[in-house]
Amino acid sequence: MKAIVQERFGPPEVLQFVDADPPELGPGEVLVRVHAAAVNPYDWHVLRGDPYVARLLGTVGLTKPKARVPGVDGAGHVEAVGDGVRGIGPGDEVLGRFEGAFAEYARASADKVVLKPARLTFEQAAAVPMAGQTALRAVRDVGGVRARHRVLINGASGGVGSFAVQIAASLGAEVTGVCSTRNVELVRSFGASHVIDYTKDDFTAGCERYDVILDNVGNQPLRRLRRALAPAGTLVANAGGSPDGRLFGPIAGILRVILVNVLVSQRLRPLADTWEREHLLAVTDLIEAGTLTPVLGRTYPLADTAAALHHVEDGHARGKVVITVT
Repeated sequence: MKAIVQERFGPPEVLQFVDADPPELGPGEVLVRVHAAAVNPYDWHVLRGDPYVARLLGTVGLTKPKARVPGVDGAGHVEAVGDGVRGIGPGDEVLGRFEGAFAEYARASADKVVLKPARLTFEQAAAVPMAGQTALRAVRDVGGVRARHRVLINGASGGVGSFAVQIAASLGAEVTGVCSTRNVELVRSFGASHVIDYTKDDFTAGCERYDVILDNVGNQPLRRLRRALAPAGTLVANAGGSPDGRLFGPIAGILRVILVNVLVSQRLRPLADTWEREHLLAVTDLIEAGTLTPVLGRTYPLADTAAALHHVEDGHARGKVVITVT
């Protein structure tokens, strides 16, 4: 099979486009013929082996990558199933968390994939798993967004942000999206009532106060974010994509949020990186109902995965960046 492999930590240029053996299938796993895979900030953190504390914790590998084939978000059809797998069979079209999504074949735990909504293309489906779940948890579970809440989403045009705007709007919130000039109409098109162009206005310097703020960017000090938050409001800090800090990365920001939360009346909540099949099913239910639609940005062929990673790492991607595989 054709695959992207990584033998050492470094910039995207360390990736190689090679012929490789398909992954071996274990009990409780499915083998998926990958049609599309999404690129996440998580992928370039793993690529570079940062933050360094993640190496010490064994998350990404100590001296070289733990996973030879990168990529975790994908969509395709099931080729084979391992022992003990029920409810999914060969030929089923699925999306979910794959092991080695940047390849023609990937394996996945059966409990980490779900059936692909029929209304989605494979490229759209690949965009859903990580970003869709993150947005759902941030808005519904951690943020507790309800009807008539004033909600601000910083980084509204990105992968998580584009899902979050739609989910918050579907809950009856008055949504304000923050993005650059070129993305203002895009953010308005998928449900934001108001859009702030950060190149012209600073949302932390105005007089508006928000019941919930979802910060996907990490470009504002915590004290300024709190200034824009209502006295009893909730800040959800999703700093997983922030490139700041090679040693501790987003962990330092998470600790700040936790410590300050003890001292103030506002609710300051970091967004933990978790995976629950129930969350993914809730997202696909919203898609099936027509409430939620993945927003695609650029697409790249598998051979150009390095270029796709550079584009995401630059921090200005619109919607989800997707790799077309087969």
